[in-house]
Parts: sequence; structure tokens; C-alpha cells
Amino acid sequence: MGLVSIGEFARMSRLSPKALRLYDELGLLVPARVDPDTGYRWYAATQLDQARLVAALRRIRVPLARIRDILAVDAASAAEEIRTYWAGTEAEHAAQRELVGHLVDRLHGEKSAMYEVTVRDLPARSLLSVIRRAHQDELVPIGGELFIHRLRRGGVPRIEGVAGAPFMIYHGEVSGDSDGPVEWCWPVPDDQADAIAARFPDLTLRTEPAHQEACVDPETPAQWVSGTPAELAIGALAAWASQQQRQPFGGIRLRLIPNPESRGTGPDSEFALALR
Repeated sequence: MGLVSIGEFARMSRLSPKALRLYDELGLLVPARVDPDTGYRWYAATQLDQARLVAALRRIRVPLARIRDILAVDAASAAEEIRTYWAGTEAEHAAQRELVGHLVDRLHGEKSAMYEVTVRDLPARSLLSVIRRAHQDELVPIGGELFIHRLRRGGVPRIEGVAGAPFMIYHGEVSGDSDGPVEWCWPVPDDQADAIAARFPDLTLRTEPAHQEACVDPETPAQWVSGTPAELAIGALAAWASQQQRQPFGGIRLRLIPNPESRGTGPDSEFALALR
């Protein structure tokens, strides 16, 4: 088996030696041989196709963790993974374009419609809740564990309609660098609240008073919890509250609304802002 030096392999694959060393450390592209005395890396010509695939994926900014997943599956599955990634990227770019247009209009003193904001009345409700620190990529796993595995499958009854939909309250910034905190809330029937809470001693039972909420009409799946679409929705709510001189309280809410027509893709979601 013919081997080439890391410098020659870098030239052939259009990857820098620094990148090749990083990919070796991450297990994405391991050299065919490493000199035990000098630590110098040698690559086989048969590794060139994989190296060029990694280089192409990095050029379209696929995260390294996702590249690892793509390399671990067969060609057809890898192609589908890449197609799915790019569809998400295009959707994000479209949302960013919309956000840029809104920002330009605002700086020119013009108003631009982003999302339609509506107001609804919500009754007083008993809530089971828990507050945790969570980064952006932890929101869905934590919510799934609480809302689906523990409460729904645990037989906890749900209040019908939007008033009974579970929701999250962002009490702080949530991103890859900031961890909230976030409060997960599940409305429960008042006459069963104490009995239900006794089954989940780690959760808090509290009463939320009747209030109004400004909300963005549901139009996206539950995975819409962050990114540019979320920024647009939250920006629309903040702008509306300022224009209408309404005083919000608490943090931004993300409500998960069951939709029987979603066909297994998850509930609809909406952002809301509680009003005094």
C-alpha cells in the first residue's frame, strides 16, 4: 500500500496539515500510519475520497459532529443526511434574509410585518413545573423526557385546548453559550392537582393567575425553538408590546400545541408573551 506524507496528502485533498491533524484527533480521518518515533502522519491514496468528502462538507459548513455521523453510514444514508442538512440551512438562510429586511426597514424608520400577533385570554390554572439550566441543544431532550416520557405516558390528564398545552418559559437567554434558566410547565386539572403533584415530588405545583397573552400564530413544528425564526417571532412580540403600550411579565413562552394533522412530526408551536 503506497503511503504519502501529510504535506502531500494535504495538497491532494485540499485540506491543510492543521485540519488533517484536527480530524485525526477527532477520529474523522485517521492516518494509515503514524511514525512511533516522530509522530509523523502518513496517508493512503485510498483515503483521498473520504478526505475530499470531509473538505466539501466543511466548505458548506457542516458541523464536525454531523460529519462524523455522515461518515459512519452507507452512501445512500449519507446522501440523505446531507440533503436534510442543506434543507435546514436554506430555511435558516431564508429566515435570516427576512430578519435582515426587517432590520433595514427599522433603521430606515419603516415598519415591516414579520408575524401576525394576536391576543387571547387564559384562565387561572394549576401548573406542574420544573426550572432547569439548559443550553439550546438540550431543550428538546429535556422537554421530551418531562412532557412525553414522564407526564403523558404517566397518565397525567390534560386540559383541553390551548390552555392545557404544555409550554416553556425562558427566564434567561438560551443559546449554545447561555443556559437560561428555563421553566417547563404542564397545566393540570385543579381538582386533581394535589394528587398528581404527589406522584411527582421533584416537580413544583403552582397556580398561575388569569391573564392575557400576545402570541404568534402557530405555523411551525416543535423543533422551532431557536435560531432566526425564533428571533423574528420574539422580535414581533416585543415590537407589538411596545407599540400597544402593554406591559409583559415573565419571560418569553414557547407553547407546544397538539395537532392531529401533523402526522407524527410533532405538535405545532407558538411563541407567547404574558401581559399584565
